[in-house]
Amino acid sequence: MKPASLSLRLGLTVSILGALLVVFLAILAYFALTHELNALSRDSLEKKMAQVEHSLSLYVDANEVSGKPHILLDQVMGHDNLTLTIYDRGNLRSPLLKSGSGLTDPRIELKALRLTSDRLTYSDSADENGVKFLTASKLIRLKDGSSVPVLLSMDNAHDQALLSAYLRSTLIALPLLLVFIGLTAWGAVQRGLAPLREFRKVAARVTTQDLDHRLSGVNMPQELSELAHGINVMLDRLDSGVQQLSQFSDDLAHELRTPINNLMGKAQVTLSRERPVGEYKDVLVSCTEELERVARIVSDMLFLAQASQPMAHASFEAIALQDEALRVAELFSLSAQDKQIHIKVVGSARVSGDRLMIQRAISNLLSNALRHCPPGKTVSLFIEQAPTQVTLRVSNPGAGIEARHLPYLFDRFYRVDSSRTRSQGSTGLGLAIVRSIMSLHQGTAQVQSHPGAMTVFSLVFPAFAPKR
Repeated sequence: MKPASLSLRLGLTVSILGALLVVFLAILAYFALTHELNALSRDSLEKKMAQVEHSLSLYVDANEVSGKPHILLDQVMGHDNLTLTIYDRGNLRSPLLKSGSGLTDPRIELKALRLTSDRLTYSDSADENGVKFLTASKLIRLKDGSSVPVLLSMDNAHDQALLSAYLRSTLIALPLLLVFIGLTAWGAVQRGLAPLREFRKVAARVTTQDLDHRLSGVNMPQELSELAHGINVMLDRLDSGVQQLSQFSDDLAHELRTPINNLMGKAQVTLSRERPVGEYKDVLVSCTEELERVARIVSDMLFLAQASQPMAHASFEAIALQDEALRVAELFSLSAQDKQIHIKVVGSARVSGDRLMIQRAISNLLSNALRHCPPGKTVSLFIEQAPTQVTLRVSNPGAGIEARHLPYLFDRFYRVDSSRTRSQGSTGLGLAIVRSIMSLHQGTAQVQSHPGAMTVFSLVFPAFAPKR
């Protein structure tokens, strides 16, 4: 079974909640109206009973009540919904006074005759026709000290008619109101989810060949606007990553094509005719050099892939930069002596990182410095501790680098002088490896240089924070 759409679910949910709310409010209004009408009736009966009690206080005895009823009748005259009944406790056969022909419920009359308290009490009852009455009962004292039970009943037919009219109008209006709520909820949900359709359209158009589509956050709700911004940022990263991967693939193919073509060309030329053993040996030596270059490229690519993995963080430890710099300088001491270059290490600091990767970064920078440093000069490694960062600078007094090359030095396979670096065995990945290593350590790799001046490569690490 196909799952219901989100708009249908939200529309039904809002409609059901709206319907329940309307029904609840209708029921609440009915009970509130009933309570208010009952309260008004009781208040009216209480006031009228007070008037009757005042009038009865002027009568001497029960006989005078039946003999001069006009004073009491005036109290209820003009009130067609009121019935006043007064009994003589000594004679239960007939009431002393009864105005109107209202309440005829014998149970209420019997209860009135049994009154023993002068407190006002209320009773709900109905006559033989089903008309509902609210009856106030009270034992009222006359001048001679005797008491007479008094019943004052109010016909609630008007209140019942009002409640019935309310129920009829509610039952008629409720379906229409529920339909209106459902349509309004459906329209509101459709309008609220309209931006999601734009999300779907953009997602359908995005491919690895076309990552230029972006979501517009104009007139979007705040939550969806933030989501659109996050998706746009993700698409920007994907676009940048795909472009870098495409460029890297092109560069890698170009780098590998040259040595492979050299190998194939030499092999084909050599095999074109019979040659002396010495020539075969020379070709094999040349092929071996090309293969070694290919091997270095593959090794560097594997190292770049390793440095890009988050799991590399697991081997981080406290590293003394001075010790690692001295260790790398010792490895290059022989080649530096051959070129009559002096290596100097100054300063000390501690950082958190992977020992082998930090050695590789220092080694790549020192190798480049020695390659471009004039004979008889000094390559310096300065280590500087700051409150928020640690910097290792590798400087050499070489020919310098033009400003147009500086932004691209850390790109893969980028070379300032392609012919020279290839002849020296460079793969073009050394500085790219340095940048990847520093990125893994939450640091940066920087360069400062211009022709005829000192060239300085810097490794900037975050300040060391001991683990607790």
